[in-house]
Amino acid sequence: MGIGEVTKAVFLDRDGVLNRFTMRDGTPRPPAGLDELEVYSDAADALRRLKQAGYLLIVVTNQPDIARGAQTRAVVDGINAALGAALPIDEFLVCAHDDGAQCACRKPKPGMVLEAAARHAVDLRQSFLVGDRWRDIDCGAAAGVRTVFIERGYGERAPEHAPDFVAESLGGAVEWILGNAP
Repeated sequence: MGIGEVTKAVFLDRDGVLNRFTMRDGTPRPPAGLDELEVYSDAADALRRLKQAGYLLIVVTNQPDIARGAQTRAVVDGINAALGAALPIDEFLVCAHDDGAQCACRKPKPGMVLEAAARHAVDLRQSFLVGDRWRDIDCGAAAGVRTVFIERGYGERAPEHAPDFVAESLGGAVEWILGNAP
């Protein structure tokens, strides 16, 4: 990186942003394993465009099923590895806690974003977070990045902080990011 250049990032939620979710009991859930993993068709091209524009791509994902005993860390890591092989992701950060843990990393708290930003010297004012749930948007707002909400029709509560943009897909989110970069 040259003198005067800053590191900028796009922080991405995983399930519902990069790959399809599964609806169970009226709630969007992550794939149970690699056999359920389906990457969205626009993800590779959208992320390639962000990389070409100079963004670090960092996944920040809540995976509370690990704490709940409904999923293993090995399966979550396997899904992340498969996504990393298919997409130009620079780093995956996983919160394996449930709400009861009161950790700093579980979204809507900004711990994962702030940790990655510190490690990579990211300028948060020039960065974005893309997510499909209220927790993602509130996390991005708390971290000081601009936010893009991908509307998947879950019918969940709205975030406390309005997103900067609402998109129908990751491709639409990237189009807006590239058109609104500082």
